[in-house]
Amino acid sequence: MSQALQSLLDLLDLEQIEENIFRGRSRPAIVPRVFGGQVAAQALVAAGRTVPADRPAHSLHSYFLRPGDPGVPIVYTVDRIRDGRSFTTRRVVAVQHGQPIFHLSASFQRHEEGLDHQAPMPAAPDPATVPTAEEQLPRYTHLNPAVVEKFLQSREAVDLRYVDDPPYGRFGEPREPRSQVWFRTNGKLGGAVDEPLLHVCLATYVSDMTLLDSILLAHGRGGWAVGDVVGASLDHAMWFHRPFRADEWLLYDQESPSASGGRGLGQGRIYTQDGRLAITVIQEGVIRVPRTP
Repeated sequence: MSQALQSLLDLLDLEQIEENIFRGRSRPAIVPRVFGGQVAAQALVAAGRTVPADRPAHSLHSYFLRPGDPGVPIVYTVDRIRDGRSFTTRRVVAVQHGQPIFHLSASFQRHEEGLDHQAPMPAAPDPATVPTAEEQLPRYTHLNPAVVEKFLQSREAVDLRYVDDPPYGRFGEPREPRSQVWFRTNGKLGGAVDEPLLHVCLATYVSDMTLLDSILLAHGRGGWAVGDVVGASLDHAMWFHRPFRADEWLLYDQESPSASGGRGLGQGRIYTQDGRLAITVIQEGVIRVPRTP
């Protein structure tokens, strides 16, 4: 296991300070605020710590309320909404400086047999043939080297590979509002940490990295890396359909059906390499074009 992955696992290992209260720290992000995927993953860890292990998470719905301060801990308070025969519901509020910065509702379900169908996995190249971030990013000579370094540092724990050029790699001309990335943790998980909740939380962490890319592609924008838009996540929802491992290749197929009113919508499906639909993700974000002075 890489040191970067171990650091990410440590980040998700929250400190329990009361029965339903947990505390987490932050790591430096690409932008000067707490990475949204980190807050969502930590909140799901907090919720999952209060649920029996035989009830995996099947969905989460969340709102980003305020930018997080990476310099201070985040306190997560869990409200045990319901413990039913089949489903368990939790609500989590993340607080910094006395104010809520994030709100999450998560639902957990014991295993049941039932009807089964799925959307087919779209065509995608084998991940072994797709360039790594270390191979791809230095090719974009128009990017500030400091920006490239931040990207590489932020993804040391995750092997994330774009099938096509990301928005900041080729911009200025609208493209199809669709993006694909392969991802997995940069190392195998094993031992005591190898539990279903951790795999779900790691996928939650990664799911916020690229989902709004397809919005930028539709308008030929490069994003914050080139300064032609400003934005932030507003809300984030996920449905976990089938078991998966975050340390095995997952295809994140993303598209944007709409952008208007200073907001854009991204939706994605995450498939295992053998074609099983594991997760559905939907996120809306603020996407604004900076005013010209």
